[in-house]
Amino acid sequence: MNIHDKSRYHEVHARSLKDPEGFWAEAAREIDWIEPAKKVFDPTSGAYGRWFAGAVVNTCYNALDRHVAGGRADQTALIHDSPLTNSISKFTYAELLHEVKTLAAIMQDFGVTKGDRVILYMPLVPEAVVAMLACARIGAVHSVVFGGFAAKELATRIDDARPKLIFSASCGIEPGRIVQYKPLLDEAIALASSKPSACVILQRPQHGCDLIAGRDHDWATLRKDAIAAKKSADCVPVLATDPLYILYTSGTTGVPKGVVRDNGGHLVALKWSMFNLYGIKPGEVWWCGSDIGWVVGHSYIVYGPLIHGATSIMYEGKPVGTPDAGAFWRVISEHKAVALFTAPTAFRAIRKEDPEGKFIRQYDLSKFRTLFLAGERADPPTVEWAEQQLKVPVIDHWWQTETGWCIAGNPVGLGMLPVKHGSPTVPMPGYQVDVVDESAKPVPANTMGSIVIKLPMPPACLPTLWQQEERFKEAYLSEFPGYYKTSDAGYKDEDGYVWVMGRTDDIINVAGHRLSTGGMEEILASHADVAECAVLGIKDAIKGEVPCGFLVLKAGVTRKPADIEKEIIALVRDKLGPVAAFKLAITVGRLPKTRSGKILRGTIKKIADGDSWTMPATIEDPKVLDEIGEALKGRV
Repeated sequence: MNIHDKSRYHEVHARSLKDPEGFWAEAAREIDWIEPAKKVFDPTSGAYGRWFAGAVVNTCYNALDRHVAGGRADQTALIHDSPLTNSISKFTYAELLHEVKTLAAIMQDFGVTKGDRVILYMPLVPEAVVAMLACARIGAVHSVVFGGFAAKELATRIDDARPKLIFSASCGIEPGRIVQYKPLLDEAIALASSKPSACVILQRPQHGCDLIAGRDHDWATLRKDAIAAKKSADCVPVLATDPLYILYTSGTTGVPKGVVRDNGGHLVALKWSMFNLYGIKPGEVWWCGSDIGWVVGHSYIVYGPLIHGATSIMYEGKPVGTPDAGAFWRVISEHKAVALFTAPTAFRAIRKEDPEGKFIRQYDLSKFRTLFLAGERADPPTVEWAEQQLKVPVIDHWWQTETGWCIAGNPVGLGMLPVKHGSPTVPMPGYQVDVVDESAKPVPANTMGSIVIKLPMPPACLPTLWQQEERFKEAYLSEFPGYYKTSDAGYKDEDGYVWVMGRTDDIINVAGHRLSTGGMEEILASHADVAECAVLGIKDAIKGEVPCGFLVLKAGVTRKPADIEKEIIALVRDKLGPVAAFKLAITVGRLPKTRSGKILRGTIKKIADGDSWTMPATIEDPKVLDEIGEALKGRV
């Protein structure tokens, strides 16, 4: 019997498409409802229908209270591990619930009630998790803005969400530097036309800040006074279709897109995913190495593991440099994590610094079972390196801010399917993933096209954008009628595996040939000296666009970059043929990335094309763009 025969995936996925209401009604039994749904799915409401219409629930109750009542009071709920501050703190479910009840009562003292928006502009600290859950407890809608985001970007989000209250901190900590949040917050509030009634500021010992009288309040003082007065807030019932949070996906120009997540569908899908997709049992230690500023952090640092009754690790550090390329293995070993979910970028960074995997063998990883990668395409050489070094399954999976959980993955709990390097495997239950042409007609297997999801979307996916229903329809539903547009391009193979080859704007047109930059990146990454790479199409007067490859070499490579570049060009020509018109490979010291590790391909392209560009709000280190500009001189 092969691994394929042992998986329950095919029957489960088929049932989810044949009888979606029956499937999700069964999954919903894992959630504690105040009132059950009147309709599991109501096709008449919202842009494409709404899940669990009429149900009443509370997300915080499902994440904390029920576990405390059900025997997990003394189990660790949250581990905060911060090599940046050299500290580790742990909270049991009972302790976390006490903190959340207290902060929720403080919020009520500020007049925050059900439906009010609250912005969190915070570093990766336990108080941020407490604030998210406290919002959920009283029915307030949180919107987490990545800590250290530029003031102008924060201001646009304040104006769109119109928060009554803002939670922030005196500073964030990066390797070798402190990022002062308070001046950025003050500037953002000055720029915004909508003003919060109050700000609650966490003073971190690494760098304090001044508070503005009448508006700013000290977090620790409020907490101490509330505990002394025995203040506590009960759970507020909300509709399953009420918003839990808003998460903004873009906004460097114009009004940002506020993805709305509802309470009911989110609870059901995340609870289902923790075991069926990730193979995690309640009580086990799970680590999602993301940030709460991103959707992955919302879903799998905070909500998913706590709804499931697991222990969640929150890590304030980097894969390398805090203190070395063994940081991840130290965390896994010390806290006995059974699984890690992180971005491929993290592993490329580790592989670059420690290509032989020497650090891996310094730690006890006996409890570690599975590595999950998502956030951008996991290139096969990185996946293969991780498999060889860790000797555990390495599972790529694909999802978006808009969906809130996995679109295509390899379901560990249902029984793993064979891994195909370069593919995130198969659609998860509830998702009918099709590949279509420009007229929304499905294309044959192994044919490149636009990847779309048949409506209705499964639970937890966005029902709309915050106060922009028409923009929601226009951006996601109008181009391919009856489908949600992912804006990703790729194909499905003869086994139904999904291959995401890049954003639709990463498919370049070379003299009429549609070529995938993702496919070229795979070839570049297979070269023994390349640690990471990016391929993008740059303007060409004759062919329209031609590919240009940027290479970062592994630590310790002593060969001449020019020689490696020639080999890379020959490699692409050998694998793809002259049609690729791949004649330019440029070695750089590093690639520009967002703080979540995504390569800023669009900005590199604009620099290469000589177009005007603006500094991306989420960039980790702006100096890299000067380095890219310097490397391009005389080459394009």
